[in-house]
Amino acid sequence: MTNRERILAVLDSRTPDRIAWIPRLDIWYEANKMSGTLPPEYRDLNLRQVELDVFGGTAARKGRIWQVEHDGVEISQNEHNGYRQMEYVTPVGTVGTEFRRDKQSGQGMREMQVGFMLKRAEDYPVVQYIVEHTRYVPAFEEYEQYEREIGDDGYPMIIAGDCPFHYWMQQLAGYDNAFFHLQDHAAAVERLVDAITDHYRSTIWRHMQDSPARLLQHGIHFSTQMTPPPLFEQHIVPYYQELTPLLRERNKVVALHADSDLSGLLPHIERAGFGMVECLATSPLVPLTLAQAREAWGNRVIIWGGVPSTILEEPYTDEQFEQYMQDILATVSSEPNPGEAFILGISDNAMPNSKIERIRRVGEMLSGV
Repeated sequence: MTNRERILAVLDSRTPDRIAWIPRLDIWYEANKMSGTLPPEYRDLNLRQVELDVFGGTAARKGRIWQVEHDGVEISQNEHNGYRQMEYVTPVGTVGTEFRRDKQSGQGMREMQVGFMLKRAEDYPVVQYIVEHTRYVPAFEEYEQYEREIGDDGYPMIIAGDCPFHYWMQQLAGYDNAFFHLQDHAAAVERLVDAITDHYRSTIWRHMQDSPARLLQHGIHFSTQMTPPPLFEQHIVPYYQELTPLLRERNKVVALHADSDLSGLLPHIERAGFGMVECLATSPLVPLTLAQAREAWGNRVIIWGGVPSTILEEPYTDEQFEQYMQDILATVSSEPNPGEAFILGISDNAMPNSKIERIRRVGEMLSGV
């Protein structure tokens, strides 16, 4: 089987010929390219070429099924002293965001958001205006071209945003302020989240259903700490229980990007209707093992992940790395159908100091499973 065929077999609830190994190398590649520390054999290669050499495929995360446009919103950007400020001017007011750039953002990491649109109650109508005047223009032909470019090396996972409540929490208010807003501005929060949900129903829900893409990542970074079970059940589960059946009817799989601590959310993730948990973080990154996740979900929720990025670099020794990988492979190879509902990957990415020879070694170890 090719990598594409293996991924599609997993999406179809079939068992591939062997466990698929599709890690993400983006951060490792960009960081070492910027610092001039790529291995000599990779210095003239692009990321796709390096992926093919290291594991014979590609993670395929660059496609899209829509492009975003704004009506009646003037957006400007300013950079100063390591900060990037964004200003959004609308007929009903102005809001802004701020991002900090540091050494890590110069190593392929995303810059850190430190300023958020929602700072006070008066900001809510402004943000609602922005939401309601955001257009999602289908880009289906662009996706089809991207899928053709990926070919047999993999299968595209489309990044399709977040659910309304968590989008409000993480990107509009910020985690620190979100819990205060829930107490101080509860009615405003509810109106805004409802407005985002209504707008999504009439735009991106339709695009996800109608697009040629099958694997859709719609949800990111839920965690036991910031979206604990009571909050998750009240504000997040109902949204997905309405959406995911519509996508399953079209033979589509909804994935959660989960480089976070899901240890307290395992049954809630399945109840929400997710078909895949991608970049699943495991111990020592979080207090969750692959075996625990597998026991909770069986083959009902596809796991893509299981290799914590920390074991790919120092201070983990080669011996500790080998033992950890043997434990992972023992977990999945002891099942009746190894590779069913499972794709081996890194959570979340190979980091700048990851040892590329260890990533190659994983592929070698899989050949014996």
